[in-house]
Amino acid sequence: MNDHILIVDDEDSIRNSMQEFVKKSGYPTLTASSAEEALEIIKSNPVDVIITDIILPNKNGLEFTELIKENYDIDVIVMTGFSGKYSYGEAINKGASDLVFKPIRFEELLLRLKRVLRERHLNKERVRILGRLEKLAITDGLTKLYNLRHFYSQLEIEIDRCNRYGHSLALLLLDIDHFKVYNDTYGHLEGDQVLVRLGQIIKSCLRTMDSAYRYGGEEFTIILPETAGEEAHTVATRLKTAVELECFLPEPGKIFTITISIGVTEYFQKEPLSEFIQRADKAMYKSKDKGRNRITSIYVEDAS
Repeated sequence: MNDHILIVDDEDSIRNSMQEFVKKSGYPTLTASSAEEALEIIKSNPVDVIITDIILPNKNGLEFTELIKENYDIDVIVMTGFSGKYSYGEAINKGASDLVFKPIRFEELLLRLKRVLRERHLNKERVRILGRLEKLAITDGLTKLYNLRHFYSQLEIEIDRCNRYGHSLALLLLDIDHFKVYNDTYGHLEGDQVLVRLGQIIKSCLRTMDSAYRYGGEEFTIILPETAGEEAHTVATRLKTAVELECFLPEPGKIFTITISIGVTEYFQKEPLSEFIQRADKAMYKSKDKGRNRITSIYVEDAS
């Protein structure tokens, strides 16, 4: 078992006997005689469940439970010998996962501990599955970049941040040159390999704050927060060079390279999202019109 238990009780005999029983049941177990000592233990040791008495020196068990639930991902089982003074509802409202009454029957405590751990594991698995589903909903299945729907959502967020704080914001839109010819010559499976590899190259050329998206077909777009036009052009140049250096082997003995056409633009305050994207699109098509495998930057003053 990998679940770690911390027992908090100021009575040595209770604390030690509980530790011995829980350890024999297969759980790594630590002990503390106060909430303050327990908090120090948590800083340097993994803890999944705390079993704490309500009556503790200085900070009581319910205050301790509330503090734990506010700051840590740890479940708490509260113990009390005062069945009339403290209620199950009060303990649960403070964040406890269960309440047991003294004198403790160890077999009952073990059942309650196992239930809390089982629910803890189920909840973590639920969170993991929901996170995976959420990621799938915003990710392009082939390239593993973000998808078009997430692009619009994220761009709205970045534009709002730009308008609110005055940060710069740049956008790249790129397209693989003559990709239809490659697909028609070598087949869609080989074409997909190009798209996958291009997604990997794009990721390798970006900062942590940047984000890349499959815009559709062989088109990709990149959001560059806190980036002005000149710096965005530098990113585009780095990306264009990296793509040119990549070699593909669509069939034995056949080495093939690809190029991309890139459009670069910078956002200006209060501009509609659609105009921002259209300007990047226009810049990309100018790169194609000029012969492909090049970068074109268009800003507000020269967008007409």
